[in-house]
Amino acid sequence: MEAGESGGTRGDVERAVPEEPTYVHGGTPKAGPATAQETRTRVGRGRREGGERAMVPRARPTSYYGRPVVKPPVWTWEIPTYFFTGGLGGASATFALAAELTGNRELARRSWLIAFGGLAVSPLLLVSDLGKALRFLNMLRVFKVTSPMSVGSWLLTIGGVLTAPAVASSFLGRAVPGARATRFVAGILGLPIATYTAVLVSNTAVPVWSEARWELPLSFAASAAASAGAAATLATPRELAGPARRLAIGGAVVESAVTEIMDRRLGELGEPYREGTSGKLADAAKGLTIVGAALIAAGARRSRPVVAAGAVALLAGSVCERWAVFKAGFASAEDPKYTVGPQRERMADR
Repeated sequence: MEAGESGGTRGDVERAVPEEPTYVHGGTPKAGPATAQETRTRVGRGRREGGERAMVPRARPTSYYGRPVVKPPVWTWEIPTYFFTGGLGGASATFALAAELTGNRELARRSWLIAFGGLAVSPLLLVSDLGKALRFLNMLRVFKVTSPMSVGSWLLTIGGVLTAPAVASSFLGRAVPGARATRFVAGILGLPIATYTAVLVSNTAVPVWSEARWELPLSFAASAAASAGAAATLATPRELAGPARRLAIGGAVVESAVTEIMDRRLGELGEPYREGTSGKLADAAKGLTIVGAALIAAGARRSRPVVAAGAVALLAGSVCERWAVFKAGFASAEDPKYTVGPQRERMADR
């Protein structure tokens, strides 16, 4: 059988392409259909497999009229402040219980006071953001295990209530009814109180938060520990504040390491942590954390003012870190490339 009898050769197919131009709406002529050679060239340009080099630069992902794919958060300044105060209060409660169990009652007494202050101001910040106290109370109408917001609201409320007897007992110098039991419960709840806000933001659709769901809780926990140690270092005499200094330094080291790991793993998706306002805040947090830990370590046995300066720097670094995470979420939600880009990559991998 000849080649022409089986449907024609490749040259015959190319010659069979009609020569007249085609038209788009409105009668405007456009180029005729591509030849087989042109088609093969275009396909070759679009391929990324087999080691072939893409000839067309990668397009920037866009959305409908450039509008955000993900709705940005509606939170105000109270929320990142609450991230800090809630973390400080929760970590201080756990640290106060540990100090009390090891016999350092003066350190425990001052840490309980810090814990109570952090946990008492946190609901006020939430109510200010919500606009009405009734909205916060409505979150306590049900307890939903699958909702980080519901679980966190209950943890914050119970933790604040149970911390009060421990503070009263410590300052009165005598046992308050039920204080011994509430100390243990408040201390145990301290750690989830310090970290649930990270779980909350990781459960949203904001790319830079949801993709960092493994690192953010650990970063928040380490930052809360560093701030709790720094606050206790400021509030406690130097000879009794050794455990607080070690907690502050250890928390700062872990926070710096986890933040660096998160930044490298996110890659292009983590650009909001390196650019704009959030990038400046992240850089400030890193610098203040490193400097604060170094000053506390250097002045531990020599200079109280140096240690105090280090503690203040650590607290400021923790505040900047919370604000950096907060601002990065807005930048990530507003730019479509952080939502569309990872989706396309996952589809290509599949």
